[in-house]
Amino acid sequence: MQALNALNLSAPEDLALVGFDESEIFSLYKPSVTYITQSTRRLGEQSFEMLRRMIAGDDDCRSVVIEPELIVGGSTACIHPERVEAGREHAAGVAELTPRDSVLLPGTYFRHKGGWTADPQFMEQMGSSYLLAHGLGTPVEDAVTKIEIPQSGQYRIFVRTKNWTAHWADKEKHAPGAFRLRIDGRDCDTLFGTGDPEWHWQAGGTTYLTEGVHQVALHDLAGFDARCDAILFTLHDVAPDDSLETVFRLRNNLLGLPAEPEERGTFDFVVAGGGVAGMCAAIAAARQGLRVALIQDRKVLGGNNSSEVRVGLGGRLNIGAYPSLGYLLNEFGPSTKGNARTPEVYEDEKKLRAILAEERITLLLGYKVTKVNKRTPRTIESIVATDVDTYRQIVVRGPLFADCTGDATLGVLAGAEWSMGREARSKYGEPSAPDTADGMTMGASVQWYCLEADAPTAFPDIEWGLPIDERSVQIVRRGQWYWEVGMRDDQIADAEKIRDYGMYVAYSNWSYLKNRSSVRDRYANSYLGWVAHVAGKRESRRLLGEFVLREQDLMNFTIYPDGTASTSWYIDQHYPDPENSKLFPGREYLSCGHLTPLSFYPIPYRCFYSKDVDNLFMAGRNISVSHVALGTVRVMRTTAMMGEVVGMAASICSKHGALPHDVYDTRFEELRELMRRGAGRTDVPYLQVYTLIDTTAARSEEC
Repeated sequence: MQALNALNLSAPEDLALVGFDESEIFSLYKPSVTYITQSTRRLGEQSFEMLRRMIAGDDDCRSVVIEPELIVGGSTACIHPERVEAGREHAAGVAELTPRDSVLLPGTYFRHKGGWTADPQFMEQMGSSYLLAHGLGTPVEDAVTKIEIPQSGQYRIFVRTKNWTAHWADKEKHAPGAFRLRIDGRDCDTLFGTGDPEWHWQAGGTTYLTEGVHQVALHDLAGFDARCDAILFTLHDVAPDDSLETVFRLRNNLLGLPAEPEERGTFDFVVAGGGVAGMCAAIAAARQGLRVALIQDRKVLGGNNSSEVRVGLGGRLNIGAYPSLGYLLNEFGPSTKGNARTPEVYEDEKKLRAILAEERITLLLGYKVTKVNKRTPRTIESIVATDVDTYRQIVVRGPLFADCTGDATLGVLAGAEWSMGREARSKYGEPSAPDTADGMTMGASVQWYCLEADAPTAFPDIEWGLPIDERSVQIVRRGQWYWEVGMRDDQIADAEKIRDYGMYVAYSNWSYLKNRSSVRDRYANSYLGWVAHVAGKRESRRLLGEFVLREQDLMNFTIYPDGTASTSWYIDQHYPDPENSKLFPGREYLSCGHLTPLSFYPIPYRCFYSKDVDNLFMAGRNISVSHVALGTVRVMRTTAMMGEVVGMAASICSKHGALPHDVYDTRFEELRELMRRGAGRTDVPYLQVYTLIDTTAARSEEC
């Protein structure tokens, strides 16, 4: 799809596109991708049956052919319409459901969520914001709401859920994320949250419901991250399949959502992503007179520096050729250092006040960018964003856009070329690059800490966790940045599994410390105070600009004429910890940092805009750099200054009706002048005096 967009071609008009093997990602593309799938469940069942028969002496079962299915999407022309429904046999009947005979209750629609929390961070992968019972081993308070049943009858019940630990633990024996569904105070017979580790509609039997109002509750059983996306009540004798297409169809049919997105206005500059890079881009542009829309897919600002993730700011501000860059972050950056600290350290309210104080910024919290509309193959006209609670959509228009999402979400939807993982040495000639390209990235941190009580506390002695012992147990009270997972996984497609593994190892280590370790007496009064449920990513997709910053640019100190904000961090690359790899090969959860000393280096402006989408800026860890070069630019004080530069560049574009490239080509002196002045105030206390140098080598609990 990306290649077709780059060539100004489209499927199926110019080329038919067919994928192989089922993936939830196929339904996220527009148009959805046609694919061939073969049931892994049937493969497993047949394999077991053949093995059983061979053990019993049956020699006539050496080969069995399992027919694949063609699932027809929009990426192929429908030459044989009669095959479309046949290819979607597993979804037959769902389209017939209407509000007159069926009720869909999304988890986010619960009026009183109790101890359950809405988690929208995996909407790109599984299509929803779901409820999560993140109780740290203690069952959370029930989520409760009311529904209106349209007519009396025997309703079939389905709950979209998953058994999250089944990736690593025996799914037949363990389901720590199990929960009960209560209707009018009575538990359904089915135990939900069991079975497979992938999202699926779990059948819950039938129940007779009278017309009118009924109370529905989710009852958590263990406090170990039960999850519920949605509940379906239907009079139809139909079972929904597990595709994203069915989820979207059910919402469209049963929630009464508007057919078209709500118009939210035209702005001079639209910024997607509310981390420190996006915040600085928005504020810098607004202070130059632009009307700015800032879209953030969570309910708090700050990204990795928010109280959800709790990564402290690192790197230096106010350095290099433009020492005024960085005063802007100082206005709202926390005054205290530290990773994995108590929530007040990260000063979420201070960040929110900084944005709300700017009259020209319209803040759109809780909206996930899900679609891009293009005026031409190289120009974005508008973006569509989905409310993470209600699934209602809005459309935001403008001549200029910035992708500050970290995952390059906006750029990918716009068809911009991107990269992820390690490039081969032959790609850019980097000395530290591997001979062969691979998908390895720096991982995501799932941090945690314990607190002390006045009396002994208990924690479940879990049987479903990682096999921790005296050799592997980590005798710590804080899971710091180096509790890092997912380096060998796909940071986009496997994002939820990566986060889950981070929680899995934290619970496993803590359970062993509390119940079995030789030092358990030291932890008698200790209890888990916090385990992150939002992963702190370091690396995923990087958009390609007109220039890609490389290792040799940094090491040879090759200064380009379009240098802007300066890096201050070493080239800091993370790898699986060798000792942890020996104990858990392929399942590491600890990392180590490899540091290459580096002088302050001015990042070329050409790294800040897409080479494929003419009106798209980017700032943050998704800028145009190689995997190796990302090691120095990715820390948040540096990304904040990137955002400041991008906001000022956007103001030049707006003033002259220009595009990002034009600033480099003909108006860079204007940008230099703005960078000399900076966008921040100097009449506020200067607080950014901590974690100025790279402390990765220390691996200390006190970072």
